[in-house]
Amino acid sequence: MLLIQKIAEHKEAYIEALKKRNFDAAPVFEKAIALDEERRATQAKLDNILADSNRLSKEIGQLFKNGEQQKATLLKEKTGQLKESSKELSITLTNVQEELIELLYTIPNIPHDSVPEGKSDEDNEEIFREGDIPTLDEGALPHWELAKKYDIIDFELGVKITGAGFPVYKGKGARLQRALINYFLDKNTAAGYQEVQVPHLVNEASGYGTGQLPDKEGQMYHVTGDDLYLIPTAEVPVTNMFRGDLLNHSVLPIKHTGYTPCFRREAGSYGAHVRGLNRLHQFDKVEIVRVEKAEDSYAALDQMVAHVKDLLIDLKLPYRILRLCGGDLGFTSVLTYDFEVFSTAQDRWLEISSISNFETFQANRLKLRYKDKDGKKQLAHTLNGSSLALPRVLAGILENYQTPNGIKIPDVLVPYCGFEYID
Repeated sequence: MLLIQKIAEHKEAYIEALKKRNFDAAPVFEKAIALDEERRATQAKLDNILADSNRLSKEIGQLFKNGEQQKATLLKEKTGQLKESSKELSITLTNVQEELIELLYTIPNIPHDSVPEGKSDEDNEEIFREGDIPTLDEGALPHWELAKKYDIIDFELGVKITGAGFPVYKGKGARLQRALINYFLDKNTAAGYQEVQVPHLVNEASGYGTGQLPDKEGQMYHVTGDDLYLIPTAEVPVTNMFRGDLLNHSVLPIKHTGYTPCFRREAGSYGAHVRGLNRLHQFDKVEIVRVEKAEDSYAALDQMVAHVKDLLIDLKLPYRILRLCGGDLGFTSVLTYDFEVFSTAQDRWLEISSISNFETFQANRLKLRYKDKDGKKQLAHTLNGSSLALPRVLAGILENYQTPNGIKIPDVLVPYCGFEYID
């Protein structure tokens, strides 16, 4: 959430920057600034009334002490009127504050200067590519056909149990899935990320804290009886571990990693681009989350990008990195890099990671601050990234590593899964 003081201070610059998102901020900013002025004016009136009420209360006490009952009684009537006025102003102030907060919740983050203009993912900017795209034998299959051929993922059984988008992993498919999770966690902890296991359901405050609510409410599964939400990513519970905290600068950076299943209601269209593992309602993901000082967050972002590069180099999967354009940038993000792995059998790129810097946007919602070396309270910067999302990594392995004799397992995963081929 943007700070209203920053909006007022940088209004024109923010309006121009948000045009990259195709977001017309001018009318929203005008309303927000007007509400803030009303809030401050109401607060000033309330403060004056409370000050007058406190002063009169002291005078009344002194008058009673001096035996001046009549004067004291008159002043008590006046304090009663002030109390009524203060109640009305308090209600007005609460209403204005709530309206302002709800309005600020609708404003997306300010994109970084390096974010390219654009309306959709077609306008994202490729900034890096690495790895050789393998040449497959004639008759190579997409992963959903390989899954059926080797009986390692059962999509129909998932439909029977739950519905579309909830696959069942079987045999070597399940073991390979577990191997990937353990490999990613081990790599992340070796890079200095502390592993945490977190709840898979969060309360409404957590959803608002990281920006999933109210922006993505329709994409989240809601447990209505308990007013809880199934998490769309480990970012939500891990980042909310620090909601409301005032940290000392000496504990930063904080680096966490965690594995969770992820749940997303997002509706998918039909066609090969959403078949099989390409788009699911439940999937596994290993996440990395960082809490940083403001001056260190972009160096941290570069470190996260380099870390995910290393994972894909180890897996020997061809990949590219995209800088997301304004029209494709997530609501809470200042700058996002997407990693995509090339699926040779599908002849297309598959997104497998997003790494984002939110600067103070989430921290302001979370009230997550730290004391700098001078003892001044600062909003922290938060970052997160997939390290990695499993379905499309698994799809890339199945398709790119297929041979006439079976699917070869990447060398780095063999110690984790205990076999070299799926055949």
